[in-house]
Amino acid sequence: MKDFEVYSNLKVPVNSKVVMRLDGRNFHAFADNMNLEKPYDKEFYQVMVEVSKELFREFAPAFVYTFSDEINILMNEIPFNGRIEKMNSIISAFASSSFTMYYDKGFAKPVAFDSRIIPITKEDIYDYFKWRQDEAWRNCINAYGISFLKSKYSNKIANEKIKGLNQSEIHELLFRNNINLNDVEVWKKRGIGVYRKNRKVIGFNKKELKEQVSYRSYIHVDCELPIFSNEFFNSLM
Repeated sequence: MKDFEVYSNLKVPVNSKVVMRLDGRNFHAFADNMNLEKPYDKEFYQVMVEVSKELFREFAPAFVYTFSDEINILMNEIPFNGRIEKMNSIISAFASSSFTMYYDKGFAKPVAFDSRIIPITKEDIYDYFKWRQDEAWRNCINAYGISFLKSKYSNKIANEKIKGLNQSEIHELLFRNNINLNDVEVWKKRGIGVYRKNRKVIGFNKKELKEQVSYRSYIHVDCELPIFSNEFFNSLM
């Protein structure tokens, strides 16, 4: 009967690189049901960071990048022998259960993430994450724009008004009303990264009777990411 399983043998090459992108399923309704603070709910983002850290610890990627309800995982080593069926099902399920565990509140409906796999070359890594960081910036502009308009108009009118505005016009509207997006926290504009860094540790060598310097890696949560560059990703690989 195993032969009846669909795509069970579909694999990505184990020596390749992939990005896994997880998206919260119907999180707009989730935000309304949970009365999340607009335009950004810090508790929600703290949970997304914890989920990202759990994914990092469990699957040892090179980099995890999150904004909004999205988590991007850059894999150096491919888990589950490259089996796409396993990767998509287990990693999205792991994220969903981690989110539920860390949020620790009663939900009206179960929370779920979907998952997709994007094969990628080393040369494409920067382009991919720049694309997602640009999307984080667009989300930031739109989030502040709709939040401001809803403070002045009904939801219906606010939604109609923002549909007719491009990014520059929303930015200008906010600026005229004393909301300067340049002053917004960096993580809201550029997203949050999770990756390994080295920490300097000074110990004492009893045999040689002198201080000894070593370096230990740790999981770093970067809420002040730079604008992505090739140099940034070269430092991670």
